[in-house]
Amino acid sequence: MSAMDAFEHQMADGMARMMRDMHAAPTTGDRDIDFLAMMIPHHQGAIDMARLVLVHGVDPLTRTLAEEIIAAQQSEIEAMRGRLAALRDGERQDGEAQAFPALSGTRGGS
Repeated sequence: MSAMDAFEHQMADGMARMMRDMHAAPTTGDRDIDFLAMMIPHHQGAIDMARLVLVHGVDPLTRTLAEEIIAAQQSEIEAMRGRLAALRDGERQDGEAQAFPALSGTRGGS
């Protein structure tokens, strides 16, 4: 199998796993909980794809972007896990700002 075939195969497998994991999260009827439960595997899928670029990619700027995506998505996953746990424990007050990563740069903030 060529390197491009390996990349394409691994990328397709990763996307299929992400979709399977997103749909595996049981819906609860609570939109906040359901959103977080599905976004965690979505973000993990982005991490997995970015790691493939680090293995197979050669463009330095794309590799840098992949590294930034990995760091940002890992931080966001941790924030989502924390908020998901709090919501499942019945916490319904306004979330504490420090519990969530700031969105900046390529993530849409200033």
